[in-house]
Amino acid sequence: MKIPKLTGVVLLTFLTVTFFTSCNSDGQSKTGSKTLKDSTKKDSVSSVSTMNPVDHKVYDSMMLKLANGDTTGKWPVKNTPYPLAGAILPFKRVIAYYGNLHSKKMGALGEYAPKEMWRRLHIETKHWEKADPSTPVQPALHYIAAVASGTPGRDGKYINRMANKQIDSVITISKMYPGTIVFLDLQVSLSTLKNELPHIEKYLEMPFVHLGIDPEFSMKDGSLPGKKIGTYDAADINYVTQYLANIVKKYNLPPKILTMHRFTKKMVTNYKNIKLHPEVQVVMHMDGWGEPDLKFGTYRYFIQNEPVQFTGFKLFYKNDIKKAPHRMLTPEELLKLTPKPIYIQYQ
Repeated sequence: MKIPKLTGVVLLTFLTVTFFTSCNSDGQSKTGSKTLKDSTKKDSVSSVSTMNPVDHKVYDSMMLKLANGDTTGKWPVKNTPYPLAGAILPFKRVIAYYGNLHSKKMGALGEYAPKEMWRRLHIETKHWEKADPSTPVQPALHYIAAVASGTPGRDGKYINRMANKQIDSVITISKMYPGTIVFLDLQVSLSTLKNELPHIEKYLEMPFVHLGIDPEFSMKDGSLPGKKIGTYDAADINYVTQYLANIVKKYNLPPKILTMHRFTKKMVTNYKNIKLHPEVQVVMHMDGWGEPDLKFGTYRYFIQNEPVQFTGFKLFYKNDIKKAPHRMLTPEELLKLTPKPIYIQYQ
């Protein structure tokens, strides 16, 4: 068990705490998203032909395949609701580029100009298609829409909310390749999910926009982001899933995907109390970086051993190769995991 060593490695993810001078703490912008939202809202009409659940036999078969021969009885997770029609998981594997347009250090989404970013992402999707031809790839852009900051901002919450025009830019980039989905990620810092979700609700009403939440930067005890690892409880997660479920029902949308970053036990507490909904697909996403053994250990102890619904795995182009054997894990290696991750994120 190499968890003590792993903890020291993953703490360096705090380097993502940064300050964006071109954004402000309330995220307001004179350039709103009304026109963009109006142009995409009509997509929801054709996105779901019925709100009935998916075919149960097909779904069960694919979930059993994801369990990948699990012998513990934990996977697939029992007594979970069947998703509504239009669900992405487990029918497709999401391959996402993560980052922020203001920073080249926070991930591939932002490090490269859009055309080069797409060229690189397409290389990754081809790798996954070859490694698992039975599971179609769903390309995605995972954008940090609220960034934990090193300065307090106007509201004293140590958070920089991306202006509407910044989020609009990401959605425009996603439309370069039709069918791409978008995740908006929240690092709430000294704020709360309840306070931050309304800032992006207009985007969550779009059928192709999903949500990510990052416990690492949820500083419930008032600590400044970057000083220690934050946390979410099942109660926080249940608030979000109900929030998303209400949006799905109100606008007759396909199910939303909710991803949660995790690389320590305390980042998510009382996982057994997390409530699932047909309208929301929950992904517990392994977010630690380091050499292969450390990443496998993180996945085993904090993702595999505490089952919720679906699993994800993050790969870091730079941080994963710092130590021997100086290489990233391959799709073929990740497909040997139990369960197989259905959401893959590149940073």
